Amino acid sequence: MKTLIAISACLVLTVPVLAQKRKTTRSTHSSTVAVATVNQRFIPSPYHPATQPLYKTIVRMDSLYFDTYNHSKAALMDSLTADNIEFYHDRGGLTTSKQELLQSIQKNIFGKVQRILTPGSIEVYEIPGYGAIEFGYHSFRNLVENIESEPAKFMIIWRNQDNRWQITRVVSLH
Repeated sequence: MKTLIAISACLVLTVPVLAQKRKTTRSTHSSTVAVATVNQRFIPSPYHPATQPLYKTIVRMDSLYFDTYNHSKAALMDSLTADNIEFYHDRGGLTTSKQELLQSIQKNIFGKVQRILTPGSIEVYEIPGYGAIEFGYHSFRNLVENIESEPAKFMIIWRNQDNRWQITRVVSLH
């Protein structure tokens, strides 16, 4: 027997299903995998932090970092950004230079754009021996044109080294 497996909304593969042996009789098992349409999305169960202290720490660090972003605090932003930063942006590409990233933020963001965290969207997952991964949604208000973007996904990897939290990786999507 064969079954259909959805690879994406546009591609479907047909693969053989292995025969299963049950006690003394042989039977084949077939299964059907639903093919999702473009408008269907997986909706996860509600998020519950594994540890409240880590969750509260990362929420505080997020708030502290984006306060530097929203209020042009370059020195504090520098201290919260790791030297080996990797910033992945779905429109701007990859930035691996801390100096270039901070200069770009100072030139294009400070006084012009404000980040707005989508309430209740942060999820935090511990990376034992390293730090944590933060997922969430945020939007941006262009202060010059007085427009706000739709909420977009982000991911931040935080490193905790000697009780000092720094951002090492960012994925920002629109």
